[in-house]
Amino acid sequence: MSNLDSKPTPTRCGGRGDVPGEPVHELLTGRRVPLGDSTVVRRLLPNLGRRMVGAWCFVDHYGPDDIADEPGMQVAPHPHMGLQTVSWLHAGEVLHRDSLGSLQTVRPFELGLMTSGRAISHSEESPRGHAPTLHGAQLWVALPDGDRHTAPAFEHHAELPVVNAPGLTATVILGELDGAVSPGTAYTPIVGADLALAAGTDVRLPLEPDFEYAVLAMSGATEVDGVPVEHGSMLYLGSGRDELPLRAESGSGLMLLGGEPFAEELVMWWNFVGRSQQDIEEARRDWMEGSRFGEVKGYDGGRLPAPELPPVPLKPRGRVR
Repeated sequence: MSNLDSKPTPTRCGGRGDVPGEPVHELLTGRRVPLGDSTVVRRLLPNLGRRMVGAWCFVDHYGPDDIADEPGMQVAPHPHMGLQTVSWLHAGEVLHRDSLGSLQTVRPFELGLMTSGRAISHSEESPRGHAPTLHGAQLWVALPDGDRHTAPAFEHHAELPVVNAPGLTATVILGELDGAVSPGTAYTPIVGADLALAAGTDVRLPLEPDFEYAVLAMSGATEVDGVPVEHGSMLYLGSGRDELPLRAESGSGLMLLGGEPFAEELVMWWNFVGRSQQDIEEARRDWMEGSRFGEVKGYDGGRLPAPELPPVPLKPRGRVR
């Protein structure tokens, strides 16, 4: 789960000042970013118009890609700090290795959740003999200040709770939705859910008015609160809602992302989330010197070097550009 930009832009995010206290519609389109040698993702967060949704601070959507004759996802060992990574698949498999010694294949509709805490490194790859199609999302959750130095951990949950309504199946990935609680460890009030809508669905999904929300269109086209949202785009919804109208003419899939607005101001650069330039400089130095982040064993190849830091100061500020 990596940002592989060779010249990553420092992103300042967090703070409640720019969170609308009412429902809004902001349609966000992703920019195409290479991930490894053979995968291209659509980066929805951070975005020119929006940096965070609750504690969700990074969202890549990829596929569906035909990788039958391709290596698929190949992301060499790289570090993380101050965040959780969420691996979510609709098709294919991703083999996760990390510096804790974890070795786990994550399959469709299973949760791969890595808490970096103070420091971890990992790699991601499509297994040899992999499925012909790769389709999923990779997401980060910012850790609050009191937990960002916690011990690193990896969780794999093959069984997740489901909320059903006429024409709708909602799998709760992280946090809570309509009373169903994910087994994944969460550090802030948050929700992540996979929504599968059958053709002809017209339903209202219960929400928390104090949360802000967005939906990512994984497949098909869905009318979300009257706004058409098509494959690979994201609709930011603001807060102040107690339900969300959803309509689908044909079968479609969404990810619902939400949470209490993240009050702390953050600095996000490359694969690190910190609170200051010093945090980022120390993390980069430790990775390049081979300390703190551990070693990923078993990956066939070298690890990713950190890019050069930008010449401008890294300062935290608000949630939108």
